[in-house]
Amino acid sequence: MNFDYNETQNMIAESIREFAEKNIRPNIMEWDESQHFPVDLFKQLGEMGYMGVLVPEEYGGSGLGYHEYITVIEEISKVDPSIGLSVAAHNSLCTNHILTFGNEEQKKKWLPKLATAEHIGAWGLTEHNTGSDAGGMNTTAVKDGDHWVVNGAKNFITHAKSGDIAVVIVRTGDKGDSRGMTAFVFEKGMPGFSSGKKENKLGMRASETAELVFDNCRIPDANRLGEVGEGFIQAMKVLDGGRISIGALSLGIAKGAYEAALKYSKERHQFGQPISSFQGIAFKLADMATEIEASELLLHKAAFLKNNHKPVTLAGAMGKMYSSEVCVKVANEAVQIHGGYGYTKDYPVEKFYRDAKLCTIGEGTTEIQKLVISRNLLKD
Repeated sequence: MNFDYNETQNMIAESIREFAEKNIRPNIMEWDESQHFPVDLFKQLGEMGYMGVLVPEEYGGSGLGYHEYITVIEEISKVDPSIGLSVAAHNSLCTNHILTFGNEEQKKKWLPKLATAEHIGAWGLTEHNTGSDAGGMNTTAVKDGDHWVVNGAKNFITHAKSGDIAVVIVRTGDKGDSRGMTAFVFEKGMPGFSSGKKENKLGMRASETAELVFDNCRIPDANRLGEVGEGFIQAMKVLDGGRISIGALSLGIAKGAYEAALKYSKERHQFGQPISSFQGIAFKLADMATEIEASELLLHKAAFLKNNHKPVTLAGAMGKMYSSEVCVKVANEAVQIHGGYGYTKDYPVEKFYRDAKLCTIGEGTTEIQKLVISRNLLKD
């Protein structure tokens, strides 16, 4: 196997590093402290092809695969994970759901604007009382002629306020029935469709998170993705790819925190020598680097399977679980290596530390990943 970046990955990494240094790094703390969602930045990323990474060129996308996609998310997240999170959610959830399950007319209608970030995408599954237990959702859609009437709310939705397009899974059958949910595409401006409370979060603060609210919202049946009752099954398949995204986000955080810690350990002197020369620090760095390497290998194995249309549920869950736990551990150790300075906002590890925790929760908690993994191991 060839573990080197291919030519496209090298070009992506170089272009993102240059873009991030100019357009993201100078604004990181301002956006974080004000919880500003920089829509214009995502428009720029769309012009560069990074908001439609997996979308075929015929629909206005870059037509790339999952190895390249990991590189995009990882490189952005090494600088600002909250921007990486939004790029991941737009690409792998909203856009990918339409790409995977939309008919030709739907793809032509929505994908070109999503792929270029003319439209920002959102994706709604979670509700106030149904996180991991998504099958117990309360948001309902009732058929009325050639429309559906939708009532309820979704929460913890990335881009709920600023998004132009939202793929939302709602209940069209009995609660708890895995075939009782259906996916629809909602467009900003539809009567009865609005956004609600914006969350004040620990980390990932430049990535917008808020409620989606449905109050007798009438949506055409033409906006339905796939067959009635397939929404939950579609969502689980979308999340298989989404877990590679969150794994890549985790990998970027871990690499960013590690690189900052490595640099600091060489510059910081105590007792007349750099702290990297002390075994207590050197061993931390060794553990961090090894676990990052393992994360990367797991994720690219999942990417290989996904690119080759092979089952990816197990590999994706393993990659997401391991990478997310590693990024929390690495961020924690990076703060420790910085000592008191790591607890201040003058150094980047403080923000990596806050941002990292979301990775063990979003798109399936660590505990849910273990459930997915164990069920796959035991089903045969």
